[in-house]
Amino acid sequence: MENFEPQENRKWGAREQGSRGAEEQRSEGAGEQEENNNVPSPIPKTQLLLHLVPIVGFFPSLWTLYRGQGSREQLAISRLSITLGLTWLLSYLLLATGAATSDFFGLRLFILNSFLTSGYFLVSVWLILRLMQGKSGRLPGFSSLAERVLGKYLS
Repeated sequence: MENFEPQENRKWGAREQGSRGAEEQRSEGAGEQEENNNVPSPIPKTQLLLHLVPIVGFFPSLWTLYRGQGSREQLAISRLSITLGLTWLLSYLLLATGAATSDFFGLRLFILNSFLTSGYFLVSVWLILRLMQGKSGRLPGFSSLAERVLGKYLS
């Protein structure tokens, strides 16, 4: 819960500590220094962005959920990334199999497959841009599906 609190509510966040003068840092007592070490540091944005990279981000997301360690936001992004990746992979394989076995619909299924892959990459890039802007990284249908399915087994 502490990761979602505004900076004003924390005693000494990473940003505030860097802006304090050197004299104030030297004059701190040992008790305050121990208290600063207990404040969790915010997750770097690049780590969250890595989870949303198409295909490649599946593996760090799986590792994060397997360990079960991370902030609530990091676990939610990991679940979403895995759900998107597995949905794309399953759909890709089914369409490719259908295209290979069908005489009449083969070309149509390959075109649909390319649209599906382009959509997966565009959604991933769109989520990355939203995270870079500081907005939520949720998709209405997939985020709730990821919470229901992967929340049971991997968290």
